[in-house]
Amino acid sequence: MRRYFISCMVGLALMAAPNYAFARKWTLAECIDYALANNISLQKTRLNKLSAQEDVLQSKAALLPSLSASTSHNATARPWPETGSATVANGYVQSSIDKVYYNGSYGLNGNWTVWNGNRNKNTIKLNEMAEQQAALDSATTANNIQEQIAQLYVQILYSTEAIKVNKTSLETSKANEDRGQEFVNVGKMSKADLAQLTSQRAQDEYNIVEAESNLRNFKRQLKQLLQIVDDEEFDVVIPTTTDEMALQVIPTLQSVYQAALTTRPEIKNAQLGIETSKLNMQIAKAQKLPTVGLTASAITNTTSMSNNAWGSQLKNNFNLGAGFSVNIPLFDNRSTRTAVNKAAIQKQNYELDLLDKQTTLYSTVENYWLQAVTNQNKFKAAKVATESAQTSFELLNAKFDQKLINIVELMKGRDALLQAQQNELQSKYLTILNISMLNFYRNGIVK
Repeated sequence: MRRYFISCMVGLALMAAPNYAFARKWTLAECIDYALANNISLQKTRLNKLSAQEDVLQSKAALLPSLSASTSHNATARPWPETGSATVANGYVQSSIDKVYYNGSYGLNGNWTVWNGNRNKNTIKLNEMAEQQAALDSATTANNIQEQIAQLYVQILYSTEAIKVNKTSLETSKANEDRGQEFVNVGKMSKADLAQLTSQRAQDEYNIVEAESNLRNFKRQLKQLLQIVDDEEFDVVIPTTTDEMALQVIPTLQSVYQAALTTRPEIKNAQLGIETSKLNMQIAKAQKLPTVGLTASAITNTTSMSNNAWGSQLKNNFNLGAGFSVNIPLFDNRSTRTAVNKAAIQKQNYELDLLDKQTTLYSTVENYWLQAVTNQNKFKAAKVATESAQTSFELLNAKFDQKLINIVELMKGRDALLQAQQNELQSKYLTILNISMLNFYRNGIVK
């Protein structure tokens, strides 16, 4: 019974435990998948694509004939009709006129634009390109989101490691402070030197608080990017990062740029823009060409001034009609020339836009490549510096215990070690980040 009671109490305690004790930890892939499904900016671009699809369907439907039905019903009151005279109503001569009478008409009309210089077909192509551009806009937004997530994720990894380094430094500072207190107790160190050790320990505690604050801020930014608004603790999976990841071969600048030219959606979008401007020029030029259309109609009417039955009137008054029309533009107040010239200007603008996007792409890839090369070289040097600073600090600690050096020399050695460790961490994660970004621009995969 006692065991059962203990088990129940443990279960209740676990159920009542704060949510953060069981906080979900997100991997990089999970962050990306969740953002691609829930990010508001991305969802808006997808809605734009759906809107563009409707335009395509509408332009295709414009190739078909249009059909409309119409009916009208009118009642007329004539208080003082002229008697003994004939009146024409709805094409029929009425010898007697009622004071109040009713007329009704029923019609079915069809119109079909047979040819308009291929403007309708080119409009379909234009809307299809607009749909592709909307899809590319969505892909560009998705790429930007993935890039931001990767950067924040690496910042979180770096900040987590930085906190560990600061905590290790704090442990060393506490140990030095304790030794200093022992030296003061036996008269081997002044209280002024002990105060410096205490100050260093306090500074390390401050550094940890600041590093933890930075980590929370990076997590907040990532959480915002994922559109998560609940108050549950947010954390990420900390993968194993090895030195080999920072020392891997860096892709060449040209190989990444040439691959990006063929895969990046913003480049394809600019290229499509040039094609749309060409179609706009064809549509504008077609305004000078004739438009041929067909019409057809079926019309009948009824009136209360006839003694015939309503059904008989519908039959007797039934008319079928058909015709065609040709509209030849002669003078359009320069609207066609203006439309053609504006389409040509738009084409030049898209060509400049493509060149600008290619330049921006090259600059972005070059920046990631330079950062990767620079930080990889820094990492190699920082590893040597950290090993040297670690050995030096251990020797200084031993000399400090023997009172062979003063507190100032010990503090300098400790600061040099901490700085070397931070430099190694920073260059390591920056190298990993920039190599990952190069691979992302080369093959579109973040990992």
